[in-house]
Amino acid sequence: MSGPDYTRLIDAETWAYIAKLDAAYPPDAVEMSIEGQRRVYDDMCRIFHQPRPVGVAVEDRPYGGVSCRTYVSGDSPVTVVYYHGGGFVVGGLDSHDDICAEICARTGYRVVSVDYRLAPETVFPGCFQDAWDAFEAVAAGCAGPLVLCGDSAGGNLAAAVAHYARGRVDEARIAGQVLIYPGLGGDWTKGSYVEHANAPQLTVKDMQFYQTVRTGGAPPPKGDPRYAPLHDSDFSGLPPTVLVTAACDPLSSDGGAYRDALLGAGGQAVWFNEAGMVHACLRARNMSARAAVFFDRVVDGVAALGRREWPYP
Repeated sequence: MSGPDYTRLIDAETWAYIAKLDAAYPPDAVEMSIEGQRRVYDDMCRIFHQPRPVGVAVEDRPYGGVSCRTYVSGDSPVTVVYYHGGGFVVGGLDSHDDICAEICARTGYRVVSVDYRLAPETVFPGCFQDAWDAFEAVAAGCAGPLVLCGDSAGGNLAAAVAHYARGRVDEARIAGQVLIYPGLGGDWTKGSYVEHANAPQLTVKDMQFYQTVRTGGAPPPKGDPRYAPLHDSDFSGLPPTVLVTAACDPLSSDGGAYRDALLGAGGQAVWFNEAGMVHACLRARNMSARAAVFFDRVVDGVAALGRREWPYP
């Protein structure tokens, strides 16, 4: 059986974005050294970086001993805790600086971007521990509602923190979570993992590389929601959740699986699987009308959850 026809599924604007990204960060980047991957990834991020909106004040300061960057554009009591993507291997405060600044400007909420340590220098559960330590310190230091948010590997961390927070912080503080093409530990033998195994921008082969680096070569832990939130045995008591995934992405099925798990436990969850979008399409928001709509889904979700509203059917 032949695979999806991406020339039909993905429009010209998004293909132009893919070409620009591939020129800076080649599809075979995982075959480079870790140092090389980080170098070309950082270079690529600078190419796509957009100026911060006027009126956004930025401060670098640690929370819980973890380097963080805080964005403020008003006096809202809401704080968004953001975890960047990058397969737990690349990325940092600068890679998602413009995305966090735009979320801050468009919602008026404080945004705290967490610079968790990366693999292979820090393997699981070290990345999670940084994510948790920063969140716990933000919760202690910032009064008001908290919204968890993250993309790709960062979406995994945001959800893992939400699961771990139950019984450890006042659950009423967490107004919700917005998970952007997250890797949550779904079944690699079915769904998008098979249909989109060789999708542009992320393949299952890439995912296998990131998994090996994240665990230090050890087998992935089983039944540990700090590693894979979908492996939890209890999905009750989790915050309202907005999932925004890319339809042309091996990870897209995780959005539907996680939504169903939360709904099955009596929670609130909605899943948007955006047609024609590829993994990491947040960077395409200024090149593609579809990607702009994708980012609107994210911002609207963050804004609504921060107001403790649920505008979804």
